[in-house]
Amino acid sequence: MDEDMDDELYEHYNIITDPGQRPIRIDKFLMDRIEKTSRNQIQNAIKSGQILVNGDVVKSNYKIRPHEHIQVYLDKPLEAFEIIPEEIPLDIRYEDEYLMVIYKEPGMVVHPGVGNKSGTLVNALAHHFQQKLPVMEGNLPDRPGLVHRIDKDTSGLLVIAKTARAMTGLAKQFFDHSIERKYQAIVWGNFDHKKGTIEGHIGRHPRDRKLMTVFPDGDFGKDAITHYKVLEDLYYVSLVECQLETGRTHQIRAHMKYMHHPLFGDARYGGDKVVKGTVFSKYKAFVNNCLEVCPRQALHARSLGFIHPISNEEMKFEAPLPDDMKELLERWRNYVAHRKEIDHGK
Repeated sequence: MDEDMDDELYEHYNIITDPGQRPIRIDKFLMDRIEKTSRNQIQNAIKSGQILVNGDVVKSNYKIRPHEHIQVYLDKPLEAFEIIPEEIPLDIRYEDEYLMVIYKEPGMVVHPGVGNKSGTLVNALAHHFQQKLPVMEGNLPDRPGLVHRIDKDTSGLLVIAKTARAMTGLAKQFFDHSIERKYQAIVWGNFDHKKGTIEGHIGRHPRDRKLMTVFPDGDFGKDAITHYKVLEDLYYVSLVECQLETGRTHQIRAHMKYMHHPLFGDARYGGDKVVKGTVFSKYKAFVNNCLEVCPRQALHARSLGFIHPISNEEMKFEAPLPDDMKELLERWRNYVAHRKEIDHGK
């Protein structure tokens, strides 16, 4: 799974415990209620914040009591969506008989989901290949060929597996964290240190299931490591390069929010308003104009490096910043060059 995938969660179980419920560990309790699941799977779901008791995240050793409300969320809907081949253009950067590397424009959803049953990358792939693509173990059947994903409003490079052997080989590299993935992001504020590493477990926000949050003590979520380097300091915003060591959902977005540097334009994590700057109305108007230029989180999957799973050849692909992020940078460069004049309303 890639770092910034907008994975939806679906409520599968909604349980109210009985008035005479005796105290019992929640993982044991759910083992009896949920068919075809292991205690380890339940514990992992609890750790990821996908099981709530009275609206709160709990630990596996939490003992349930009478009249408690238990909700179990999974990232798989009750029914997978049928894939409808659609003639949608693909920006193919490389292709052979085993895999392909494509460039995804911002705004394209990767796979079908609630509210997005068509018009996705997977619909385009189904038409392009006119054949069945492999499905990675644990993936839904509506995600063929996908070894990793990036979310709708992130641009950049994706590798697609065309055979089961390629799927297995690429999936192992992602699991081993040996895939090289570098992103570029425009974030709010400037940094005290030009390079560094952000570590902090990432899991579902206990109150908002669409948000990921950092648990610095590591009690919940999964370990996550992001290495960053400041490429350009524009005082109000910074252009940073992020290299992922792990690949958690929304990893860069959540880690940067945790560091008080939300991505510019990221409505979900508070980057779609003035985070740093003046109170002058001209500045606010400038920021609003920038948000119109790049009406999304300013995040781009710039480079992708891996070993070809069949030939063992070292593969490396680069995709320059898209036009909206280039334009955004130019506007901030011009603003900073004339900031004194504008800040004082002259």
